[in-house]
Amino acid sequence: MTATEWITDIILILVVFRQLREGRLDLKSFLIPLGIVAFVAYMYLDTVPTGGNDLVLIGALVSVGAALGVTGGICTRIRTAGEHVLIKAGAVSAILWVAGMGARMAFQTWVEYGGGADDVARFSITHHITGDQAWVAAFVLMALTEVVTRLAAIFIRSRSHSRTRTVAAPAAAFERTA
Repeated sequence: MTATEWITDIILILVVFRQLREGRLDLKSFLIPLGIVAFVAYMYLDTVPTGGNDLVLIGALVSVGAALGVTGGICTRIRTAGEHVLIKAGAVSAILWVAGMGARMAFQTWVEYGGGADDVARFSITHHITGDQAWVAAFVLMALTEVVTRLAAIFIRSRSHSRTRTVAAPAAAFERTA
């Protein structure tokens, strides 16, 4: 793994640790993780191979990313305080995020330095996966899907909090005047 890959993976893990402390949900909460995965996709996703069973591998890992992301988004606490929507990643959300990011880092480290390259090559041949670019695409798209689905779940859940706040405020004003 290059220094850039280590730094990027560590930054992605730190994003959720930053949310272990409750903070305001704002545009920055969405743009920072999206910017990081967009950078990763730009740097490492040259093509999406479609030969052999490449799409099966990609689909499987994208599904894992979606499951981790949606579950992590659901397990993120969202509440309102005054005019602000606040979020806090819970233990489950943090564990899922680190598991997803950590699994990719562990796999890459195992392949590059732990002797896993031959095992992955045999698996790829047996299962008709055309090459290492399929693995790269699968893991990058898994990360992208995990981030996007987690943020989508948080966004959708936060809209119901802001809608509740908007509806509750006029009702409270009406009760005071009655």
